[in-house]
Amino acid sequence: MSAMTPCALKQHLATPGREIAFLDIREFGEYGMGHPFHSVNLPLSRLEAGIGRLVPRRSVSVVVMDEKDEGRARHARQCLSDLGYRDVSWLAGGVEAWKEAGHGVFSGVNVMSKTFGELVHEHYHTPSIAASTLAHWLQRGKCVHVIDGRPLDEYRKMNIPGSICCPNGELVKRLPTMLDGDTSTPVVINCAGRTRSIIGAQTLQWLGLENPVFALQNGTQGWRLAGLELEHGSNRHYPAEVIPGSPNGAAARRLAEARGAQAIDAQTLRTWLEDDQRTTYLFDVRSAEEYRQATLAGAVHAPGGQLIQATDHWVGVHGARLVLVDDDECRAPVIAAWLVLMGFEATWLSGGTQHWAALAPWTENAARGGARPPSPPAVTNLDTALDPLTLTLDVRPGMQFRLGHLPGARWINRALLEHQLDDADTSHPVVLVGDAEGAACLAPDLEAWGFDRIGWLQDDLDAWQQQGIELESTPNDPSDADCIDYLFFVHDRHDGNLEASRRYLAWETGLLAQLDEQERATFAL
Repeated sequence: MSAMTPCALKQHLATPGREIAFLDIREFGEYGMGHPFHSVNLPLSRLEAGIGRLVPRRSVSVVVMDEKDEGRARHARQCLSDLGYRDVSWLAGGVEAWKEAGHGVFSGVNVMSKTFGELVHEHYHTPSIAASTLAHWLQRGKCVHVIDGRPLDEYRKMNIPGSICCPNGELVKRLPTMLDGDTSTPVVINCAGRTRSIIGAQTLQWLGLENPVFALQNGTQGWRLAGLELEHGSNRHYPAEVIPGSPNGAAARRLAEARGAQAIDAQTLRTWLEDDQRTTYLFDVRSAEEYRQATLAGAVHAPGGQLIQATDHWVGVHGARLVLVDDDECRAPVIAAWLVLMGFEATWLSGGTQHWAALAPWTENAARGGARPPSPPAVTNLDTALDPLTLTLDVRPGMQFRLGHLPGARWINRALLEHQLDDADTSHPVVLVGDAEGAACLAPDLEAWGFDRIGWLQDDLDAWQQQGIELESTPNDPSDADCIDYLFFVHDRHDGNLEASRRYLAWETGLLAQLDEQERATFAL
């Protein structure tokens, strides 16, 4: 058994060249209310399912953290040890001890990426435009290209009227086709808040675009706060085909090299993948459609713009190496440049697709090296789940359970078992309702609790209703206090709650003031 003190962990995080995975294993809502700057969220309820993706090398140093050393972190340590992780500690005293030691905590999610966006704005003075000014331009018919740098699913929820969706990671490849030779019309990049607007606009500045370029101040939220209406359900997006010869590959590579990013060849990648002393992530930064058609074996899909926006979703090891691939060395270099400025050792694979086939044996083996979650429990049927003698436990997120669930089902979360199952009869059969990974993570804990007949049922609410099952909804069950997997304050801002938007934007712009010297030194601007 091994505990690490907050001061020792802080020192470890500040040591150049040392890898460490600092995992906050509290549930998403708990994490979002306050966590150390370099911690990455991997909830206990999804631990075994997510660890191989976030921490692929099992000999890396791992520190897990809970609230106040109440037992969850030690349980997580044992689970990881059972999966073959050889150097796992827990943070003595949890996040409460971290704060007591004088170290800061940050609310919200994707904090490192959001903070980076604010630093970019502060450092490079990225040109911006107010929502009122853009609205005035559009109202009087001024020609302007409004480009939404978010993924299409986010764009569909709400967008600036007349805008076109082109995720930031696609800008360097798609924009020449979208502009079609126009070098004078202003280009405005927007997102929902600030980060992707800033990164997208600054990318175009660096590429030397002749058009005037602006980031929309505060994105769609700023638009609503200015009293303006958004569109909903739009599907306008960049053209699938590009003008022959238009990809800015050479410009992208010059941009990357000027900011410290470098290409590596196939032999170097092979050497890195065979190195069991360093962690190497391999990401395909192209669109989802391209990734589905073909990719380098073993590469994980991480759309370029989102990899910058939410790096902690893909990278769990502080100090690891990141290798990016695309098909034509157009998008990967630009994303690598940004990641280098974020403080990562990021590179891209030279040669586009020409080395993919030869590299496949090494990249595929590296992908298989990560830990595997346990096999899900046996699939059962709906009749068993509806049997009054069955203990039906719904492992889906708490807010989904509130909206609709099978009659008689209980909501369950791995972190809350002690008070959720204190009255349960272990002689009854159990059916876990939800996705296979969530069920697989929970099943061993139920077996340790004493249940010996455990089945799993994939959730399919639409099919159940078509079969005549009347689902139950429970607006107050689980309670807000028990919904530790839901971060309340980040959701209302997209539902027309203007005060929630104001609070969110104040949080985003206030991140820089929270950084200590060590945290600010993370970045390489």
